[in-house]
Amino acid sequence: MTDIRVLDDEAQYRAHSTLFRRAMHWPPASDEQWEVARHSYEAGRVLAAFENDEMVGTTASFGSSLVVPGGSVVPHSAISRVGVRADHTRRGVLTSLMREQLSALPDPVATLRASEGRIYGRFGYGLAGRVRFVEIDAKRAVIPGEMTGRVRMVDQDTADKLLLELHDAFGLNRPGQISRWPGWWARARDRKGEAENSVTIIHSGPDGDDGFLTYKVSTEKDFKHRMSIEDFEWANDDAWRDLWIAVLRLDLIDHIENEVSLDDPVTLLFEDPRVVVTKDVFDEIWLRLVDVPRMLAARTYGAAEAVVIEVRDKLLPANDGCYRVSPDGAERVDEQADLTIPVDLLGAVYLGDTTFSQLAAAKRIEGTRLADADALFAVARKPYCGTFF
Repeated sequence: MTDIRVLDDEAQYRAHSTLFRRAMHWPPASDEQWEVARHSYEAGRVLAAFENDEMVGTTASFGSSLVVPGGSVVPHSAISRVGVRADHTRRGVLTSLMREQLSALPDPVATLRASEGRIYGRFGYGLAGRVRFVEIDAKRAVIPGEMTGRVRMVDQDTADKLLLELHDAFGLNRPGQISRWPGWWARARDRKGEAENSVTIIHSGPDGDDGFLTYKVSTEKDFKHRMSIEDFEWANDDAWRDLWIAVLRLDLIDHIENEVSLDDPVTLLFEDPRVVVTKDVFDEIWLRLVDVPRMLAARTYGAAEAVVIEVRDKLLPANDGCYRVSPDGAERVDEQADLTIPVDLLGAVYLGDTTFSQLAAAKRIEGTRLADADALFAVARKPYCGTFF
């Protein structure tokens, strides 16, 4: 029988870390790595599955917040470190962990980054946002015009303090973006790990600092250099454009790679749009509506006739029911449904990455009034997070 427990001390946290890393085919954390990672565990949010007092599965969450369509910011759980020991897979361990975690989460919504695309739909997570990986030929790239502001490079100690302040100031302005918890920043500052060889550029406009970009450069064969943009946030279009100009002015850079939202206009910056190549489109946000009534009420809706949506949730049956969605908001009702949708696919449409009509064309949902439902859930900007955890 699987027993799910909340862990509460550092020794248990380290065992949790080791099991998760083994599930991902990584070695256990070294003492130096653990010294950084241990600060990212949050009391009350670390779960493990036990069989006969032996740890066989893990999951954890981090307290955060999420921007939803319309601009409201709601409490959010970032789910990570999900793993099952190799000799205990396909025995219901993960299902037990997910059910217990979702039932106990203090926040109305959760997101995660999926290691495999087939795992989390059965637990109510829907693919709610994707990213586009682009590569830019830096030797051929030309952006017309000059900067409107100025940029400066800062040392790591300055970046540690300043980036946290700037992200809190303007990093939550798009559906899908999340706040970053202290443990996230602790790992980002790791001098022997993720922050090694990183460089930070700050942009300043008329009202002060309004953008930042962090990058690393690697050397490839034939002494070619590749820049990988690690973190890129901006408060306005001028900061976004100026930071692109700044990295293209750096010497000894042959290619620049970055991940951007699906609707990012980066191609339009350049005299020759062919210098930008999309290398891949990949899933980013997997979203779980933990409290459906609260989350439907949290976002805004477009102009269309009201639609009644029936939601089905196998793990959290309190979410089951019909909801009337209109430009004025959403409420639970006792009415005939226009369409029926499982909670994972409601998560997929919630931020606007997917439409009801697309799901119906793929035979994933059934119902009528699809055009009105699409218009109600339409968004001006595609969802994008930009924070990996």
